[in-house]
Formats: sequence, structure tokens, C-alpha cells
Amino acid sequence: MKKFLVVVDMQKDFVDGSLGTAEAVAIVPNVVKKINEFDGDIFVTYDTHFDNYMNTSEGKKLPVPHCIKGTDGWKLDANVAKALQGKEYTEVEKITFGSVDLPDLIFKAAGDEDFSIELVGLCTDICVVSNTLILKANYPEKSITVDASCCAGVTPESHNAALTTMKMCQINVIG
Repeated sequence: MKKFLVVVDMQKDFVDGSLGTAEAVAIVPNVVKKINEFDGDIFVTYDTHFDNYMNTSEGKKLPVPHCIKGTDGWKLDANVAKALQGKEYTEVEKITFGSVDLPDLIFKAAGDEDFSIELVGLCTDICVVSNTLILKANYPEKSITVDASCCAGVTPESHNAALTTMKMCQINVIG
């Protein structure tokens, strides 16, 4: 069985940049350990915005420029980037919370083999939950897991609410 790890938006702006939190900083060692110990295919998503961010629907509701492509804040956290060095992984840029391309990329990588998916990253209550539910909708019979010890939300309360939502949608929540 193939195993896939999806590392969601572990970018500088979400860890310790413009939208960073102490909780996000705190999960970095867990994410690094997960990457180092993972035996399977890895996908890494990047929240990707452009100079026109403030004129987008998201920018009007969250008026904090972040993850502008080409900036330091768009890059992966340095510790996460180091953990990925020497490993093969697929980068997935996405312009909104969930990637509509990710299910097809995973399907192609799986070939004819059965597979499971595990997700880690930021933010539990926005991009992690969005990508998890997109994957569950595409693969309702596959094992999909979220490691809560490798995720952080905008707030601890919204992190826990997202984990509860995912559990209710038959996602395996560990950690």
C-alpha cells in the first residue's frame, strides 16, 4: 500500500511571519520529525498569493498580506525545508484554502496501488480542514488521517473545532 503525506502550508508567514502564532511555531519540531520518519510520497502545499492580494475576495476579508509568491513569507519554514532536503516531494501551489489539483496528483502517484493519506500543517481550521475534506470527498473509502500534534489553528479553540469537524466527517485524528 502506498502512503502519502501532505504537508499543508508550512510557510514562514504562517509559522512566525505575518500570520504566525506561538502554536504554529510549537508544532514545527513535530512536523520535522514526521517528515524525517515518513516512508512514502510527500506532497507540500503552498498558499500562494500575488501582489493584487488586497483586491481579492480573501484579501478583503483577511486584510493581511501573506504568502505573496517570491517573498520570504511564501517560502517554507527553514526547519521544514531542511527536513525535506534530499527527499523527493511534489510541490502544490494553491490560490485558495484547498487544492482542487491535489486529489488528481495523488491519484496519478498511486497508480494501481491502494493508498492512505496523512495530513499535517497549518492552519488546522482553514487549509488543513479544507484539503482534508476535499480528499475525503474524492476518496471516501481511503484511510485519511490528520495528526493533530503536527497542526495548529488560528486559535486553540478553532483548531479543536476543526478537529471535531474532521472526526465527524470520518477522518482519523491522531496525536
